[in-house]
Amino acid sequence: MIGVIGSGTCDEKVKELAYEVGRGIARAERTLICGGLGGVMESACQGAHESGGTTIGILPGTSPDQANPFLTHAIVTGLGIARNVIIVRSSQVLIAIHGGPGTLSEIAYALQLGVPVVSLKSFDVSSELIQVQTSAEAVDATVTLLR
Repeated sequence: MIGVIGSGTCDEKVKELAYEVGRGIARAERTLICGGLGGVMESACQGAHESGGTTIGILPGTSPDQANPFLTHAIVTGLGIARNVIIVRSSQVLIAIHGGPGTLSEIAYALQLGVPVVSLKSFDVSSELIQVQTSAEAVDATVTLLR
């Protein structure tokens, strides 16, 4: 599974990056896992969904009504931001797209747990992060890591 992490709200440029990442994940026949809400998560799920992919959302609350409409499976947790650990643990590799404090926490968990992170216009907090500039590069780097 490929995790996509990023802000719940973002501008159109970031949404387009996320959408293209989602499309690429689906075309690579991989499952996308994310936090299941809006922004980067919704755009990535939309791209994957529209390309025939499977999407899983790990929701922070207790209602599936929070889920973005492009999820194949919504998992309610009631854990709030603690759900970030589940996203990281469930991912073989993460793609961080832009992001804020929540994204930074997921990157930190990934570094601690040994989950590779591809950073697409996101944080550069460690030499362990693979920095890329385009959605295609992000997907290519991720698929290469999974081989």
